Amino acid sequence: MIDRGKFNVLGVRVHAVDYEAAVARIIAAGHRRVPMSVAAVSVHGLMVGVRDRTHQFRLNSLDLVVPDGQPVRWALNRLYAAQLPDRVYGPQLTFEVCRQAAEEGLPVFVFGADDRVLGDFRDRLCRKLPKLEIAGMRPAKYTQVTTAERDELANAIRTSGARLALVGLGCPRQEVFVYEMRNVLPMPLLAVGAALNFHAGRLAQAPPLVQRCGLEWAFRLAMEPRRLWRRYLLQNPPYLWFLALQALGVFTFNPEDAPAPQYELCYG
Repeated sequence: MIDRGKFNVLGVRVHAVDYEAAVARIIAAGHRRVPMSVAAVSVHGLMVGVRDRTHQFRLNSLDLVVPDGQPVRWALNRLYAAQLPDRVYGPQLTFEVCRQAAEEGLPVFVFGADDRVLGDFRDRLCRKLPKLEIAGMRPAKYTQVTTAERDELANAIRTSGARLALVGLGCPRQEVFVYEMRNVLPMPLLAVGAALNFHAGRLAQAPPLVQRCGLEWAFRLAMEPRRLWRRYLLQNPPYLWFLALQALGVFTFNPEDAPAPQYELCYG
């Protein structure tokens, strides 16, 4: 089990952990019925924080931020000698958490995607994990909702019997949701990104070798070029540039400078 603490990568404190440590912390919080906010950050997530310092504040307020992308793991290893042998890939973390939750009798709530994706997610995952109990599911609107709508959703999750919740709204909406709900719900909230679509069989995952080489972005770009080309063209090169500036000490990305949000966005 590896848990070396938090390190600043472009102004976001990322935890140098492995799957075992991350799952153990999440499951423990589920057993204790205490709030816990979790996100898996890739290059995209970090660059959203660079462009939006308020969102950077949100990320730094979460309890556990794991290195989802290989370039984020490489940054931890290069800048801080974290010696992480692997990243903590969001879809795999989702599966490992669900597997442990199934073994230990912790029901799961799933929020995000649409009804068809949620149905496929439940069916496919429960075939692999027969002991997994899905306490409830709710599709997302992918837009701002009223405070009353958000409170109704929180109550639905709270009264479902769930001991942890998976939130798949896409970046940055899901991190905003987890940040705003982190002290409302007495359970771990995991921002899981595309994990719902992957496990539902709606998106193909890159081959393991492609993932290990840090080229998953190229695989996903080939699968969804019209949706993703701007993200990778406008974010990957600046990420490398900013990381070089941090490594050389030319520029300091100080997490303490990020301003707190002045109002809630209420994504749902």
